Amino acid sequence: MAGPALHTQLSRIQTFLAVVDYGSYTKAADYLCISRAMASLHVKALEEALSVTLLLRNPRSISLTESGQALYDAFKHIVGDIDHAFESVMQRRNRITGHLRISTTSEYGEKYLLPLIPRFLKRYPDITIGYDTNSSLSDLVAEKLDLVVRLGSLSDSNFKSRKLADYHIALVAAPAFLERHPIRQPADLANAPWIANTNLSSPSHWSLLGPQGQRVEVSGPVAHQSNASSAIRSLALAGLGVAVLPVWLIESDLSSGALQRLLPEHSLAQQPIHVVFPSSRHLPRKTRAFVDFLCEQLGPGR
Repeated sequence: MAGPALHTQLSRIQTFLAVVDYGSYTKAADYLCISRAMASLHVKALEEALSVTLLLRNPRSISLTESGQALYDAFKHIVGDIDHAFESVMQRRNRITGHLRISTTSEYGEKYLLPLIPRFLKRYPDITIGYDTNSSLSDLVAEKLDLVVRLGSLSDSNFKSRKLADYHIALVAAPAFLERHPIRQPADLANAPWIANTNLSSPSHWSLLGPQGQRVEVSGPVAHQSNASSAIRSLALAGLGVAVLPVWLIESDLSSGALQRLLPEHSLAQQPIHVVFPSSRHLPRKTRAFVDFLCEQLGPGR
């Protein structure tokens, strides 16, 4: 039978469906990774092959003709069935399996990651999980971890990363501490004892953003320190010093008044959350699946 090969016609139909779905040749072309001119040629060739007009075009919109609507309704289901068939076969042949070793801070993991793991394993039942806390980036290689979720700015490294979200941090202290060390202006922080997070290079040196947008650098002497936010929170609740903590960790303390924000007219910059994984040409499918899952569950808009 003469005429274009089946794969050629299916490619043209795929372009036609995308143009209708996106309402734009440009957006359809971007989705299909072809040029706008090629998208237009595909639809024109399809119309010529069928000897009908499928789309009515004007500078502001694209609309379907009666023949175009009939073709769209028929092939939308057909192409959907083809996609579903491919996905089913690939899932049977290439099931995502393996032991996935992940790490993050104990506090963030308990609040955000651990509740998601059952959902992930329901989607990928052939994966098993190894969960560690407080592993450094170097442990990605040394401990054979697959990925690490890190809070705060990342230093340059040989690893790849994807940003999940931002979170707020706050400068806080207990009421009993503030009775002994009143903090009324940024300069007062220079004489107050700090509780430092040893994961940071300058744990008692911060830049505050003032109400008029001005930046104020503050710092103070380190009195106590820990590498765990939960321990820093406990020391702050005991009235032992000024601390900088994630707002999501101390929401109940702020609500009850057990901790108070210092200099509330000033603010600290939001901090990023990244998922970090080895820089490899062939990232394991189990790792890619979990990275994509985290971005889906914790990324912007969630």
